[in-house]
Amino acid sequence: MLPALRIGIDLGGTKIEGIVLDRAGTVLARRRVATPVGAASATIAAVAGLVRSLECEFSSDASVGVGTPGSLSPATGLLRNSNSACLNGLPLDRLLADALGRPVRIANDANCFALSEAVDGAAAGAGIVFGAILGTGVGGGIVTHGRLLQGRHSIAGEWGHNPLPWPSAAELPGPLCYCGRRGCIETFLSGPGLAADHLAETGRPLSAEAVAAAAAAGDAGARASLARHAERLARALAGVVNLIDPDVIVLGGGLSNLARLYEAVPALWSGWVFSDIVTTRLVPPRHGDSSGVRGAAWLWPG
Repeated sequence: MLPALRIGIDLGGTKIEGIVLDRAGTVLARRRVATPVGAASATIAAVAGLVRSLECEFSSDASVGVGTPGSLSPATGLLRNSNSACLNGLPLDRLLADALGRPVRIANDANCFALSEAVDGAAAGAGIVFGAILGTGVGGGIVTHGRLLQGRHSIAGEWGHNPLPWPSAAELPGPLCYCGRRGCIETFLSGPGLAADHLAETGRPLSAEAVAAAAAAGDAGARASLARHAERLARALAGVVNLIDPDVIVLGGGLSNLARLYEAVPALWSGWVFSDIVTTRLVPPRHGDSSGVRGAAWLWPG
């Protein structure tokens, strides 16, 4: 029998956030601590200390789920691709379980976002949900009928490192990605990707947020940059629709705040979707920045 409470931990590069949910999903407590720098043992101790301090408020044990950039390799059981580099190459779930004296579930932060929005967020009740993160990077997660789909290699939903579909001649070979390839979706649709595209087209170095502000103020170059971004997002998400045919796609990350995307992208994507109709909903997140930590709590089923 599972404990009455759930604790979710969002393990980031600069902060560790923890929340307590009851079985209905109500937030009972929330707390943040700074992420220790460069020491895996200190980070594990900080997570364990945060869990214990949250439990002390309720005098009750809780299930514990942790969301973090990166994922556990199914081949080795070791963490990979985390921005907390000191944790890479470690069996993080086992180390946390030893520190807490109970099993701990770990998932990629994009998977946690998708799970949160599918369970009780903007896509609650939908059969197939794709959560698309558009931030410093581009990631994603897939939830089917309330269950997170991780896949054989724990990379289900990692659409950001596929090539941008149906590229124009001007988009080839595409920007160089940190993964070593060119033309990845991430290099076009991330915040830095939008900023780089705007710089290349206008010669003006603006952040993604500044491009959006300039467009809202009527700047023609910024509006053109956002239009290119929306058209590329429509192509990229059309590929997702063709592959998994989701009921709902929820956008997360900083660029999910671009309100125009929710009208512009569905108006465009039917040109690439292999169907006579497209009724997939594209929606903003209900829980916003809290989705990651909430999704970590939902890693344990009810």
